[in-house]
Amino acid sequence: MSVPASILELLDSKKVQYNVTQLDPNGRNISLVSDPSGPTVVKSLLVQDNSGRAQVLLPADHILDLDAMFRQFGRKFEGIEMKSLRAFIAQSNLTSMPAIPSWQDMPTYVDSSLLKRNNLLLECGTHADLVSIDQSAFTPMIANATEGAFTVKAPELVVDPNQDEEQILTSIQRFTERRIRQRLDETLELPPLPETAQRIIKLRADPNADISDLTNIVEIDPSLAAQVVSWAASPYYSAPGKIKSVHDAIVRVLGFDMVLNLALGLALGKSLSMKAISNQQLNDYWREAVYTAAAVEGLVTSIAREHRPSFGMAYLSGLLNNFGFIVMGEIFPPYLESINRLAKGNPHIPRAAVEQHLIGVSGNQIASWLLDNWSMPQEVVVALRQKYNTAYDGEHSCYAKLVYVAKYMLANHGFGESLGQDIPDEIFQDLHLERETANVTVENILEAGEDLDAIAEKMRG
Repeated sequence: MSVPASILELLDSKKVQYNVTQLDPNGRNISLVSDPSGPTVVKSLLVQDNSGRAQVLLPADHILDLDAMFRQFGRKFEGIEMKSLRAFIAQSNLTSMPAIPSWQDMPTYVDSSLLKRNNLLLECGTHADLVSIDQSAFTPMIANATEGAFTVKAPELVVDPNQDEEQILTSIQRFTERRIRQRLDETLELPPLPETAQRIIKLRADPNADISDLTNIVEIDPSLAAQVVSWAASPYYSAPGKIKSVHDAIVRVLGFDMVLNLALGLALGKSLSMKAISNQQLNDYWREAVYTAAAVEGLVTSIAREHRPSFGMAYLSGLLNNFGFIVMGEIFPPYLESINRLAKGNPHIPRAAVEQHLIGVSGNQIASWLLDNWSMPQEVVVALRQKYNTAYDGEHSCYAKLVYVAKYMLANHGFGESLGQDIPDEIFQDLHLERETANVTVENILEAGEDLDAIAEKMRG
């Protein structure tokens, strides 16, 4: 995709000297990694208060501090609902907010750190194309803008699993009056692995396990059995005839491996109290879980058999991809609102980076630690821990990359609470997946949106 004509016309009308360039297709996630000696990618955010909307320009690897803006300018800005933001951008036939000062004649706030950068790359309304300018061209463009220092560098989401326990414990102690070091599991006071999940994990390790064994485990929990049957009976799978039992769901529609992992994911979803999470947030949680799992399912089937990872592990990774949100609400309930507010104001930054900035650890990191302690498969543990670390190339990296591709391709098509972004070619190469095939797969998933929404509604129950 080339730079939109409307943006080029705007630059030409301002007599700006510029060049058009693109992100390095083989680069890392540029939203969180920047080269201090190289050009700075400039991101544009949309915020609002009672006086109206405003545009904020900041380095793409920085987090907007809404409280700092209030202290400096007396305006209590908040982020825009993602649905409204996407509609606003689409009115101009763009896919992202262009980082052009005074775009749409909006009041513009510029972070002062940009004035210290010699070379700038302005996002221009697409996920990959950029306008390259130097500081001498940028300064006149912001003549009518308001400057201030209201951002902080986002933490890099490169996680060392050997440091999980220490980092989680340190974060918890920051928000308690405890002075005596305790074991992490005692400090967290999290529940044990649910009994149903324990039985399913044991069943997974049994080479002689069969359909009747799985059916018996699922049917012990009536609500879990009903959810599995409802999933199989949904129009999404177009199963012939009526699905009357868990056995039917396994044999006629979903298969042993999928039901085993579906049941495990649903059982884990019931393991925490969710007292700090609203009904709407719970709805959004299951909707994202269902769509991401469906997208991962489609991506895996698009990979040639000789390179295809375990279908069951990939599906479970997608279903549990946002389990960290539930865990964070369990451990840090007083701070969930602050995390949500800052995440809404920074849709260009992964939520995990916002959590790490505020708390010192991300929900993904805590969730992966918890799943590891529950003896969950390492494929899923790695997927949660490394899903934003596109440079990770260790064991089971394909599962983290599948979740990453699924989430950002869905975002690029307008689903979820994150802004889309260009996905590096090397990730598709590592997965032995064609970009266009993946794109068609995700489009097909979204076309089945009503059916997936119905499944998500049943899962919430």
